[in-house]
Amino acid sequence: MSNTELLSSEAANGTPSTSQQEPEKSTAGAAEANGTPRRRGGLSGMVLAELRQLAGELGIDPTGLRKGDLIAAIKEKQGGSTSTRSRSAKKTQASADKAASAQQPALDEADSETKDSAAKSDGTSAESNNNGTASARSRSSRRQQASDSSGEEDNRRSSRRRRSSRGGSGQQGGSSAQQSADSSGQDEQQQQQQQQRSQRAEESSNGEEEGGRRRGRRFRDRRRNRGRGDGGEPEVREDDVLLPVAGILDVLENYAFVRTSGYLAGPNDVYVSLSLVRKYGLRRGDAIKGMIRQPREGEQPRQKFNPLVRVDSINGLDPETAKNRPEFHKLTPLYPNERLRLETEPNQLTGRIIDLVMPVGKGQRALIVSPPKAGKTMVLQAIANAITTNNPECHLMVVLADERPEEVTDMQRSVKGEVIASTFDRPPSDHTTVAELSIERAKRLVEMGHDVVVLLDSITRLGRAYNLAAPASGRILSGGVDSTALYPPKRFLGAARNIENGGSLTIFATALVETGSTMDTVIFEEFKGTGNAELKLDRKLADKRLFPAVDVDASSTRREEILLSPDELAVTHKLRRVLAALDSQQALELLQDRLRKTSTNIEFLMQVAKGAPGKDED
Repeated sequence: MSNTELLSSEAANGTPSTSQQEPEKSTAGAAEANGTPRRRGGLSGMVLAELRQLAGELGIDPTGLRKGDLIAAIKEKQGGSTSTRSRSAKKTQASADKAASAQQPALDEADSETKDSAAKSDGTSAESNNNGTASARSRSSRRQQASDSSGEEDNRRSSRRRRSSRGGSGQQGGSSAQQSADSSGQDEQQQQQQQQRSQRAEESSNGEEEGGRRRGRRFRDRRRNRGRGDGGEPEVREDDVLLPVAGILDVLENYAFVRTSGYLAGPNDVYVSLSLVRKYGLRRGDAIKGMIRQPREGEQPRQKFNPLVRVDSINGLDPETAKNRPEFHKLTPLYPNERLRLETEPNQLTGRIIDLVMPVGKGQRALIVSPPKAGKTMVLQAIANAITTNNPECHLMVVLADERPEEVTDMQRSVKGEVIASTFDRPPSDHTTVAELSIERAKRLVEMGHDVVVLLDSITRLGRAYNLAAPASGRILSGGVDSTALYPPKRFLGAARNIENGGSLTIFATALVETGSTMDTVIFEEFKGTGNAELKLDRKLADKRLFPAVDVDASSTRREEILLSPDELAVTHKLRRVLAALDSQQALELLQDRLRKTSTNIEFLMQVAKGAPGKDED
């Protein structure tokens, strides 16, 4: 029996009786208990392979058709033979009506079982024809049951139509036609939804491609303009008006500026392209003189800062000559061998005492260790004035980091030198910038063979500023000091050296102690061994108004025999032995009393050599 005859006999037999449904119901329950999937009746219960075979028998080409399209085509093909099936169905309609009127509730419950009985009869007929087809059909049925939800919806609609068509064969034909129309309408709706989804996906992909093209053009423009930031030198026309400019060069990571208002950034700074920096070998701290172009009337400036168009001199030298200057780190450092005398007038005891207990020379790296309110600022001013008086060839720079504004004003008025200051009301980054640029400026002068003296107040506050401004490394020392914050101040202090064959950099740096802060103690201990001279101030002496409050026993200079003559060295040793036998207060009082009675240190040392104890021993 073919599939066409099977469908005809299924329609002719109609709904099976109740007595037949009961064993089928029990059989279906057993099948469900065993885990075997139940077969659905009608075209919707058939798998795709069966539908294609049926379509081939009806003369329908199944190529490229989905399951819903195949069902609709088969139903349209079978629409012509509906009248023949309806006549055969009239003969069994009377008995079906009697059974339906007697057991209508049972029919409603067993209606869902009808598809199982139809599937069983379908499977029996197919098994008699082809056993292999039945096994393939069962496997396809299990796969189709899990994946095809549209067929199940069609099956439920066909069951409802079957119940409504029990009143007459005419209704059955109408139900079949309505089912075909609903199925075809659903297929058209699914096709429209799929077309809309594919259209949206295509538009999205087109948008992404268009966006990618836009991004690609933008990135190409960026790459094309990348080299223009540090590109060629600014063009100067014949009718341009050039204005002179001068300042200290500050070279940063990707750009450079000429600081025209000091060592900090200002609104009138001049931009320097990296091409000019490479062309003339410019370095950070160079004193630059050049030209900028004056903007024309009504011309909008393209840059925030006016660019430098010409370099006239570098540190007072011709730009071509400045290219051949040596580099600071390649110069040979030596111990200080040329004396810097701080003695000026007989009544200026600070310089005279320092010359006796801590002699200094060009290239000295001296630490002035001072507690608060011990008079370190007065000591710095005395040193600065003495250097200006006795050694005018030295370039004096006073760097005040994180200091009080009134001290800055007092230092500017009392010292004849370059005062570079950043008061405590400014951010820590300004303190570090001032210190770095000033020491770079000093290095550039040393490269030219100059003698430079830098007075820093104070290196402890500079270390605090670096601890706040520098990025955290994660390695924290005691007192909350970051390990990387101590290197820049040490590099500042380590720049002091006496250069072989000319040039020197001398640094006097103050360090705070006895402040009650663990951070200050850690910073001082870090720099304690870096200096080659140390001047210790005593707070107890300052409280008794003994100025300068110098602890003569704790102050000294490394390798002082290089700076002193043999006779002066011998007398100095005698003086130290005398002062070491006394406490700090008595020693300072004795030293000040003897100095007030003499006009110069040479006269005082001659008196010590004649009358000091231990003369016969030496």
